[in-house]
Amino acid sequence: MQQSASLGNRACLGPRASQARRTGRRPVAVRAGSDPAGPNGHRTKLILDEDNMPTKWYNIIPDLPAPPPPPLNPKTLQPLTADDLAPIFPMGLIEQEVSLERYIEIPQEIRDVYKLWRPTPLYRARRLENLLGTPARIYYKYEGVSPVGSHKPNTAVPQAWYNKQEGVKKLTTETGAGQWGASLSFACKLFDMECEVFQVRASYDSKPYRRMLMELWGATVHASPSAITQSGRDILDKDPHTSGSLGIAISEAVEVAARDPAAKYALGSVLNHVLLHQTVIGEEALEQLAMVGEKPDLLVGCTGGGSNFGGLAFPFLREKLAGRMDCTIRAVEPEACPSLTQGVFEYDFGDTAGLTPLLKMHTLGAQFIPDPIHAGGLRYHGMSPLISHIKELGLIEARAIPQNDCFKAALQFAQTEGIVPAPEPTHALAEAIREALRCKETGEEKVILTALCGHGFLDLPAYNVFLQGQLKDIPLSREKLEEAFAHLPMREAAAR
Repeated sequence: MQQSASLGNRACLGPRASQARRTGRRPVAVRAGSDPAGPNGHRTKLILDEDNMPTKWYNIIPDLPAPPPPPLNPKTLQPLTADDLAPIFPMGLIEQEVSLERYIEIPQEIRDVYKLWRPTPLYRARRLENLLGTPARIYYKYEGVSPVGSHKPNTAVPQAWYNKQEGVKKLTTETGAGQWGASLSFACKLFDMECEVFQVRASYDSKPYRRMLMELWGATVHASPSAITQSGRDILDKDPHTSGSLGIAISEAVEVAARDPAAKYALGSVLNHVLLHQTVIGEEALEQLAMVGEKPDLLVGCTGGGSNFGGLAFPFLREKLAGRMDCTIRAVEPEACPSLTQGVFEYDFGDTAGLTPLLKMHTLGAQFIPDPIHAGGLRYHGMSPLISHIKELGLIEARAIPQNDCFKAALQFAQTEGIVPAPEPTHALAEAIREALRCKETGEEKVILTALCGHGFLDLPAYNVFLQGQLKDIPLSREKLEEAFAHLPMREAAAR
């Protein structure tokens, strides 16, 4: 039984585990530059065997210099307990959410499903490097090889499995671009469960093939806001033509789960247990870079709720905190939804209707509805509390980039590496290219690592808008932000 506590009572555990203990694999001992296919060699893709797939998820909380602020019960304003979460999450996931263990064993049945796509390849972007004329070495961890085409099944499969173990018959969820909704639909089908998805209206309209994919795997899909929930009807009464938001879709999914005793809610990002499941990405990348004696000088990832970024970054941050590498870690978000760069670090609801606990996070305000950019998976008003805390500790940096710059980077990548990226990871690609061009000016031979968290084969209409010269960057209104900030729970309480 894993050690757990209230969300407000986390403590560091004992001495750091060995590599073999934390991953379940023998450590890869490679001296820098010792592999002829290393930094100056010819190797393009680095592939691990299934036997080298991680057997444990990594929990970064015990290794942080200070514990993150606890989520609060919105009624009592006291630290959230496991019992508070029981109506919408199974106990197996609640234990992971509050766990104090550094490593958590991945059940064999989950590992067996992971083998459908894990370990995923790590690529050296040599043709992109040549196009840029940079001395930098660019690596990308490609999660688009999963059945759904993104990193999201890394947590969808465990979430469905833990719910199934406790007799749950149905899962409800929200989705933006549709990668998460499709992933949970796929996972629920594997474990013979129902799935009901509320897809943000802007993405429901612009990405119909993702809806079709969810329905192919047996899910019921609604455009959000919808008329089937009270929270959806309330939003539609205020603005019948709203483009929706992830915050609104979360409210609807939570509402449906709370009123059905056979159902639970599943979240695709933000919470600790979700980021925990994604750490298989970073653990594999560490092994793959070790195969060629490389360590990153810069790790860059896109951020919306934080699952892809945390999954890649946390194992590398562990190594940095232990003094085993010196790596700059940088989060990149949309200029239209800049929670880390322009949000405030305050307690806020994770959803628009105020049905969730209060989370201490970088937020634009739960009432903030982002402009309908094509990176639908990054249109969330808040950031993972864990990533927000890590930024407050000064352990990571953050940047915001407009979508036209992102699509320009995507075009360079697609025309050299051959993969069409989903709009979300184009933010990280844009920043990686910027850094590589800086290296061209300085002559630095930096190692740049990023995660290509999904392919964009179902996002081609967005690329068509860009290629036709019709893609627009919409300036973020400061007035819109201030209005949303005014409705933050603690500010509203102080004003009463």
